[in-house]
Amino acid sequence: MRKINEVLENREDNYILPFFWQHGEEEHVLREHMQVIDESGIKAVCVESRPHPDFVGPRWWADLDIIMDEARNRNMKVWILDDAHFPTGYAAGRIKADYPQYQKQFLKVHQQDFVGPQLQAGITVKWALQRPGQRGISVGVEQVKSDQGSEPKEAFSAKDRIVGVVAACKTGPDEIDPDSLVDLTAQLHEGTVYWDLPEGRWRIFTLVLTYDGGEKATEGYLNPIVPEATQVLIDTVYEAHYDRYKADFGSTLAGFFSDEPRFGNVKGPLASIGRMDMILPWREDLPDMLKQHMPDEDVIRSLPLLWANAGEKGHEMRYRYMDLITRLYAEHFTDRLGDWCRSHHVEYIGHVIEDNNAHARLGYGAGHFYRSLWGQDMSGIDVVLHQILPGMDDGYYKSFTSTGWDGEFFHYGMAKMGTSLGHLDPKKQGRTMCEVYGAYGFGEGLKLMKWITDHMLVRGVNHFVPHAFSPKKYPDPDCPPHLYANGYDPQYRYLPKLTHYMNRVSHLLSDGMHVAPAAILYHAEAEWSGEYMLFQKPARELTQHQIDFDIIPAELVASSQVEGGKLHMNGEHFSALIIPYAEALPKHLIAQLHAHVEAGLQVYFVDGLPDRSSEGEACETELSVLGQHERVRIVSIDELAARLWSDGVYEISVSEHQPYLRYYHYRHDDGDVYMFFNEDPAKAIDTTIEIPVLDGVSEAFIYDAFANALSPLQVSIDGNKQSFTLRLEKYESVMIVQGAGLADQITKASNTDRSYPKVQEITGEWKLSLATAMQYPEFSAFGTCTELASLAVPEMLPDFSGTVKYEIEFDMDEVPEAARLVINEPYEVAQVWLNGHEIGTRICPPYAYDASGCLQPKGNRLVIEVTNTLVKEQQDFLSQYLIQEPTGIVGSVYLQY
Repeated sequence: MRKINEVLENREDNYILPFFWQHGEEEHVLREHMQVIDESGIKAVCVESRPHPDFVGPRWWADLDIIMDEARNRNMKVWILDDAHFPTGYAAGRIKADYPQYQKQFLKVHQQDFVGPQLQAGITVKWALQRPGQRGISVGVEQVKSDQGSEPKEAFSAKDRIVGVVAACKTGPDEIDPDSLVDLTAQLHEGTVYWDLPEGRWRIFTLVLTYDGGEKATEGYLNPIVPEATQVLIDTVYEAHYDRYKADFGSTLAGFFSDEPRFGNVKGPLASIGRMDMILPWREDLPDMLKQHMPDEDVIRSLPLLWANAGEKGHEMRYRYMDLITRLYAEHFTDRLGDWCRSHHVEYIGHVIEDNNAHARLGYGAGHFYRSLWGQDMSGIDVVLHQILPGMDDGYYKSFTSTGWDGEFFHYGMAKMGTSLGHLDPKKQGRTMCEVYGAYGFGEGLKLMKWITDHMLVRGVNHFVPHAFSPKKYPDPDCPPHLYANGYDPQYRYLPKLTHYMNRVSHLLSDGMHVAPAAILYHAEAEWSGEYMLFQKPARELTQHQIDFDIIPAELVASSQVEGGKLHMNGEHFSALIIPYAEALPKHLIAQLHAHVEAGLQVYFVDGLPDRSSEGEACETELSVLGQHERVRIVSIDELAARLWSDGVYEISVSEHQPYLRYYHYRHDDGDVYMFFNEDPAKAIDTTIEIPVLDGVSEAFIYDAFANALSPLQVSIDGNKQSFTLRLEKYESVMIVQGAGLADQITKASNTDRSYPKVQEITGEWKLSLATAMQYPEFSAFGTCTELASLAVPEMLPDFSGTVKYEIEFDMDEVPEAARLVINEPYEVAQVWLNGHEIGTRICPPYAYDASGCLQPKGNRLVIEVTNTLVKEQQDFLSQYLIQEPTGIVGSVYLQY
C-alpha cells in the first residue's frame, strides 16, 4: 500500500502551516524562529501581518525577505495572511483612505406607526437619515438657517439617501398584511411624504442606503459583493507580493490566507434574517438584481418584507435576498480572489466565521458556508477560544463569549461541514484546513492539542494551521498559547511528537476518497425560508451511532445524479439523503428530490415534509408525491438512527452503543484506512467492531502513527464482514488499514491479544528534582516523597511550570519476557527511562510503555520526567476557562507482565 510505505519510510508530505506572527522583530529573531519551526517537523508557515507596524511597507518587505530567504534554504513553504488587520477586508486601509465608495453599504429601515383615516396627511420621514448614536443629523451635513432666521435646519448628507418609502396595514402589534403594501416613494418631497392615509393602523417603512451603522470592528472595510472593492484588496496586497516575489510564486510562496471575512452588518453570530432587527448588506443596484428574480413584483414595495412579520410572503422575500447576496459574495469576493491566485500559480485558502451557526447568517457570517468558500483551494474552518473541549458537546456552555458556545454545533457540525466541502468540491482535492489551538490560554498543552487534532482528523480534516508562533518577547499576552514561546515553553521539545503524528495521519487521509453511507442536507436555505432544524441535530444522532455522512448544500443535491439508488457527488456515493425539518425548501430542490426518489434514492425527512417552496412557487404536486413515495421516510429525530439501521444505511457496527466512539473510512486505490478515536474525556471504550472486508484482502493491520509502526490485527471473518476487538483509553486513537502486501511491511509484533495477568506497583522513596524550560536539562533537587500527589498545591509548587523528574530504584521477584510500565495520571507529558533505556514519551493517555527486555532482578532504576504547561507560571486570562490540572504524577506507577 503506497501511503503506508511512504509514512513508514518517513516520506510523508507536510500538512502543517502555523501562523507566524510579525511585529517587526530583529533579523536574528526571525531566522531563529524559522529554524525552530523547521526543526519541530513543520515545513511551512503562514505569515500573519496583524501585529506588524508596516504591512506592505518597507519594513514589511525587509522582514518578509528574511523569512523567504530562510524558507528557500530550508525547502519550506510560505503562505501570506492577506490583510493588515483582522479580519480580511481592510485592504491595508486603502478602502477607507482612497476608495470610500467601495466601503460596505447597508440598507436601513426606519419605522413609524399611524392611525387613519387622514386626508392629505404629511408624514415626516427625513429623520430616517439620522445616524446611529446621533441626537441630530450633524455628521456630514451642513447647518443652515431657516427662513425665519432662528431655527437651524439640517441639509441631508449626500452620502446617505432614501431609496424608498412604503406603507403597510398592520394586522397585529408587530405584523403587517403583505398584500396591503403601498409604494409611496413618488410622494416624497423634501423629507415629507404626502398621502391620503386610509382607515386603520398603518406602518411607514423608510428605506435608507447608508455606509454607517455596521459592525464597529469592520468599519471602513470593503463591500464584499462589489467586484471593484475586492480588486482594491488584490491590487494592494496580492499584486504587491507578486511584484516582489514573482519567481517564488508556486514554489516557495504557496498562496494567500483570508481570515474570517464577513458581511459585518452587525456584531455576533445571531444575525439570522427575519429573526434579528438589523441593517442589511447592500449595493446600489441590488433592486435591479432582485427584479430579475421577481419580475412580477415591485421590488421597492417588497423590501419591508426583509424585516416585517408578514407570514409566507416575508419568508419568500428573505430567501430571495439571501440567495442573491450569498451568490454575489461568492462571485465577487471568494471566487475573484481564488481566480487571481490560480492564474498566478498559487492557492487561496482561509475560513469564515462558523461560530454558533453564524455560517448560514449575516453579521459574523458570510451567509452560506459552501458558497462563501467555494472559490478557495481548500475547505477551511477554525477552532479557537475553547470552542471544542472534551465532553462539552451538549448545548451551550459558558466560556469567553457572553453567549457561550454551542457545544453541539462545534462537536457534531462544524468539522463535518468543513470536510464535506473538501470532499465535494473537485478543486479542493479532498483537502480541509483547520486553524487550531488558538486563544485557549497557556493551560492548553500537548495533551489537549492531541485530542483536538484527533477530533479533526477523525472527521476528515487533513491540513492544520496551529495558532501560533510568536517571536515577541515572552510572555506575549496576545492570544496564547504560543508554541516555543522564545524558549520558555517547557513542552516545546516534545512538539515534534505531535507534528510527526499529524503529518503521518494526514498523509494517510489524503489523495483518496471518503466513504460514507449517508448525506445530510445543509440547512441555510431552510433557515432563510421559515422554521427549520439545524443540520447538527441529525448529525449528532448519526455520529453517536457510527453512521458516517457528509453535509450537502441544496445546489449540489439538485445538480447531482442518482445511479444504482445512490447519490453520486465528486466520486462519493451516498445511499440515503437526510433532510432536517424545513418549513420550506427551494423549488428546484423539491423538484429534483422527486426525480431522485424515482431513481431509487432513499430520502428521510426529519419531523415532517416541507409545506411549500422557498420562493412561493407552486410545488404541491411534488410534495404530495414525495409524501406518499415508497422510498421516502418521515421520521422523528429520536428515531432516525434506528430507522437508518433497520434500512441498512450504515457501514460499520459495534457490539454495544458507544456514543463517544468516532470513526472515519478513507479509501485509496490500493487499500483502505479506518481511523477510530475515543472522544470520551474520562472513560475507556472496550468493544467489538465489524467492518467490510476489502475485496481480495482478508487481513487487517494496526498502524501506530506515534511509533510509525505497523502490526497485525487479529480479525474474524464472516462472509463479507470482518470483526475485531478494540480497546481505546480516553484520548486514544488508532488506525486500521486493509490492503494487499501489507504483511510484508510489518514493523512490530501484535500486542492486541497480549494479557498481563500480574501487576507490581512501584513503591518506595521517590527522589524529585525540578527544571524550567530554560534550565533543562539541568535539574535542582526538590526532595523526596513516598506518595505520589500533585505538586501544584499552595504549600508546594503552585506556580511552577517546567519538568519534574522522579527517580526510584526497585527490585523484581521475577524478570518477565514481556512487560509494560503504566503511569496513572501524569500531568501531562511523560518521558521514561528504565535502566538507562529510553522507553518512550507520551503526550496524552494512555501512559503505557513497553518495558520488555529492560528489566533486571535487582536495582532497577526508573526515571520519569513529567512536564506541565506554562499556565502555572502565567495564570493568563484565557486559561480561566480550562481546568487547572495538577503538576507531576497524582496516581500510581506499576508494571504489568
